[in-house]
Amino acid sequence: MAKAMTLLWATGSCPCWRVMIALEEKNLQGYNQKLLSFDKMEHKSKEVLDINPRGQIPTFKHGDNVINESYAACFYLESQFKSQGTKLIPDGPAEQALMYQRMFEGLTFYEKLTTVAYYEWYVPEGERHESALKRNKEALVTELKLWESYLQKLGSGSYLAGPSFTLADVVVFPTVGALFGFGLSPERYPKLGEYYSLLKERPSVKASWPPHWLENPKDEDKLKDALKDI
Repeated sequence: MAKAMTLLWATGSCPCWRVMIALEEKNLQGYNQKLLSFDKMEHKSKEVLDINPRGQIPTFKHGDNVINESYAACFYLESQFKSQGTKLIPDGPAEQALMYQRMFEGLTFYEKLTTVAYYEWYVPEGERHESALKRNKEALVTELKLWESYLQKLGSGSYLAGPSFTLADVVVFPTVGALFGFGLSPERYPKLGEYYSLLKERPSVKASWPPHWLENPKDEDKLKDALKDI
């Protein structure tokens, strides 16, 4: 089955990481894959554009089926391989409702992170405005406190939608992983820190961990100044 799948991805991309975790959880190792470089603009190559006219990654194919949005790919994998690997959508209506809620809130969480990160990475220092930086950081702090409160209510050792690992964890953990990789303080956000420690040891997460973080851990520090007061 996995032999009919192709994933074009980039290391450190949270959307790519979501799909890779889902593939691992569904026991779909051995798929065709190609690591691309954002720095070399390989996501805008003809190889990607032929499959994804938006020129974005992940770009995912299963046979003739193309699913380029990471959330859609994760839903697709669970739907097509329900009886294989980890069951990622719970049966209980309460846990299922919470899973869907946290999944889609995860898009806002990721957007708050990228707003801070992209301002730091792509806006030249001379063009930055302190007011914009402050506003971006405050929005991220508000979001972090919200997720901290969610985990507080669920109790220690819980996943995002309750006692079971679900699609909510598949799609939201990469944002949490990136934040702690970039220097977020686990002392300031202890419940998120517990959640990060719990999931980073999960086999699917370890197997898909961004390789450039393993090869050069200092790459993870590049947002530490931006996150030090968050």
